[in-house]
Amino acid sequence: MKFDPPSYWESIKGFLSADEGAALYRYALSAPPAHPQSPVLEIGSYCGKSAVCLGLACRARGAVLFAVDHHRGSEEHQQGEEYHDPELYDQEAGRMDSFREFRRNVERAGIADTVVPIVAASELAARAWATPLAMVFIDGGHSLDAAMRDYRGWAKFVLPGGILAIHDVEPDPAKGGQAPYIIYQKALDSGRFEDIEKIGTLAILQRKAPR
Repeated sequence: MKFDPPSYWESIKGFLSADEGAALYRYALSAPPAHPQSPVLEIGSYCGKSAVCLGLACRARGAVLFAVDHHRGSEEHQQGEEYHDPELYDQEAGRMDSFREFRRNVERAGIADTVVPIVAASELAARAWATPLAMVFIDGGHSLDAAMRDYRGWAKFVLPGGILAIHDVEPDPAKGGQAPYIIYQKALDSGRFEDIEKIGTLAILQRKAPR
């Protein structure tokens, strides 16, 4: 089934290319055969660009997308930083807040009954998590500490045959993406995942079956 995004998808705030979005949709559309309705989870929802791709795929196979984000922005979204967006700055709270925009885009896509927002820090949500997952998409904070917390907290829940997707994987330090690249390498070095595809800066790995 081909990804047919809503007409406004390109205008959703975010840093995902059309090819990367189509790949997320394609991989979220499938699940390990023994767990056909197992859920998908993303870390770093921002304004919902990736959630629309993943959520539409989950809806198509009767699954649920859990979208984890504290919605206060990563390091690079704060005032004075490169990717700060003043339209997402809550003047009253004195902080970033992308949740209103996220919820609006999820509702526009007609997937509010498929997407479960978890408005919390990734590490906190992972602490109480126990559900096996068909796919985990890591696109949270890009500091090494944040990326490592996301990997350590969530990769272990990917089912055998399931997918671990990591965004902004760049081996060249001049292009950024070093923290995502490091956790990508860590996943490969663990022996539990194999590299199956790269689309733009999106790395797709599959959890190996236990021997």
